[in-house]
Amino acid sequence: MQEPERSHYRHRDLNWLSFNERVLQEAEDKLNPLYERIRFLAIFSSNLDEYFRVRVSQLRQMKKVEKSLRKKLALKPTKLTKEILEEVKRQQEKFGDIYYKQIIPELAYHDIYLIESSHFNAEQKKFAVNLFQKKISKHIKFRLLNLDKENDLFLENATLYFLVTFKNENKFGLVNIPVDSCGRFVELKDKNQKTITFLDEIVRFELHTIFPEEEITGIYEIKLSRDAELYIDDIYDGPLAEKIYDSLKQRTSGQPTRLLHDAKMPKEVQKKTRKLLNLGKIDMMPGGKYHNFNDFFSFPDPTNNPELHFEKLPPIPHKVLEKSDDYFSAIAEKDQALHFPYMSFDYVENFLEQAVQDKDVTDIKISLYRVADESKLTSCLLEALEMGKNVTVFVEAKARFDEKNNIIWGRKFEEKGANVIYSYPKVKVHSKIMLIQRMENGESVNYSYIGTGNFNSETSEIYCDHAIFTANQKIAKELLRLFKVLEGELIVPREKNLLISPFSTRQEFTKLIYNEIENVREGKKAKITAKMNSLEDPEMVELLYKASNAGVKIRLLVRGFTCLIPGIKGISENIYMTSVVDRYLEHGRIYIFENDGDEKIYYGSADLMSRNLDRRIEVISPVLDKDVAQEFKELLAIQLEDNVKARVQDASEENRYVERVEGEKAVRSQYEMYKYLKEKHTS
Repeated sequence: MQEPERSHYRHRDLNWLSFNERVLQEAEDKLNPLYERIRFLAIFSSNLDEYFRVRVSQLRQMKKVEKSLRKKLALKPTKLTKEILEEVKRQQEKFGDIYYKQIIPELAYHDIYLIESSHFNAEQKKFAVNLFQKKISKHIKFRLLNLDKENDLFLENATLYFLVTFKNENKFGLVNIPVDSCGRFVELKDKNQKTITFLDEIVRFELHTIFPEEEITGIYEIKLSRDAELYIDDIYDGPLAEKIYDSLKQRTSGQPTRLLHDAKMPKEVQKKTRKLLNLGKIDMMPGGKYHNFNDFFSFPDPTNNPELHFEKLPPIPHKVLEKSDDYFSAIAEKDQALHFPYMSFDYVENFLEQAVQDKDVTDIKISLYRVADESKLTSCLLEALEMGKNVTVFVEAKARFDEKNNIIWGRKFEEKGANVIYSYPKVKVHSKIMLIQRMENGESVNYSYIGTGNFNSETSEIYCDHAIFTANQKIAKELLRLFKVLEGELIVPREKNLLISPFSTRQEFTKLIYNEIENVREGKKAKITAKMNSLEDPEMVELLYKASNAGVKIRLLVRGFTCLIPGIKGISENIYMTSVVDRYLEHGRIYIFENDGDEKIYYGSADLMSRNLDRRIEVISPVLDKDVAQEFKELLAIQLEDNVKARVQDASEENRYVERVEGEKAVRSQYEMYKYLKEKHTS
């Protein structure tokens, strides 16, 4: 993680915070209904928790590197961590302002009251006592700690606790808040209004019964985040999936990365807490009265008021697949594109179901990166095995936070007779691919599915992704060779049409960018337009700078973090970048190269990140069907015109919204894309 020259590059970890700032802007934006703004607070909190568990923990590991070597590698983890903590503190203060000054009053405006235990009336106090005694107390775990003695104390990752101080300053109390067992929110009985409280407040109200012999002087909520890295030995000396599965317990016992505490905790109590938990000052992060705001995903709406939520957008029926009883014929006739969440994931599951039921289908091959807990897709794969079809499933056992579920499903497929392939050391399989082999007129014909998103019906409802079904045999044969690589039958896939990491993506993207540079120098049409999640690879950033300096116009849409800085004089003047954060999570990748008017359009699973180009199996496919290519272009054009939810990305990192010229039509791209697809597919 060498820190590049700051004048030309952003540090990815600092710029990621700029992305999370955009999420916070959505919580502040009154264009969004109230409960959706609450959801954005939950997303912000969830993102930040993962950031500390993954990125900040890596910085902590870097601090263990010998100082002379850190200097040689230009590693500055302490300086960077301080910058991160300063920015996080600023954002959390903004978070608190949004929550207390906007969300809480607006809930009250709609007769929904989120109250603290100090405001319980007599009836609510009685209800709280009864609820605690009957349902909550059995899940409470507590300790009375003597600070004059050694205390073997362990806080579980992301678990909420109360740290309790007493008149006897040599004692601390520690009490868990059992959210997993009891839920985070409690609807209080109230005849006159809709009243909700935190589970925290019920426990707080009854703390005196847990420590009846002590005089309580302070109650402070705390939460410890732990390193999420599994640190598995890369030497392949046994089944990697088993090593991963056995190592998952490290997630709950990893090195602390942040102790979030109530900002009102006195400094002397903070000092004692640090000593008690063996933490440094840099590990302490002041926050609000409550933590784990990701629990607000489940915040109840006792009014059931539809105006407080996004209007439902029903899935758009695909103009061909919706009416088709035979997907194979429809795909053989013409490539068919899907766009989620505007269209239903049912089409993918229906295709697989048809393949299972079709007596002419012999083989099903699929790569699974994040598997849903239960889905029609997994049921279809199990049914295919029962019907005697050959099923090959590549299961990515290293998909962070989905390892356990993926491995469990892999075992289920294995038990039913599937050829299950798990992760490789140092390489993840991130591609979203499926291949169906079918006997037609005595020959095996391949049908392919290549997408930008996971085979997951749940995430398909909130992730914006693209996919294409194709019977193009050039694409299918190369995809088949890739599966043979995964199965160990080939070493390289020898592709000419597909871009496959780590074999050819970097080289082909380099050629495509240099082609635009040559074209602009020769006075030909030259332009690069790209949409992705993140842009980090130093070599690609330098190439884009080089293209910009040559005069190539570059238009980028990057949802997450970027190390490239647009608009720097003499470096990136011809690069303009925006980011769209809105109702859905932008997740698709599309790359368009002007190629002197004969455009080359690609889409797939890879961002321009070093890991996607060099350390993952990724598939980027050309869009060969002219109609589908036009559809991809028009959808991307809509996003590039966004002037409602698009933020300009430049050296200032201010996340300012794209300015709308007076009289200009407001373009909120996700809604305009929905309208475009609805008109095109239902007309």
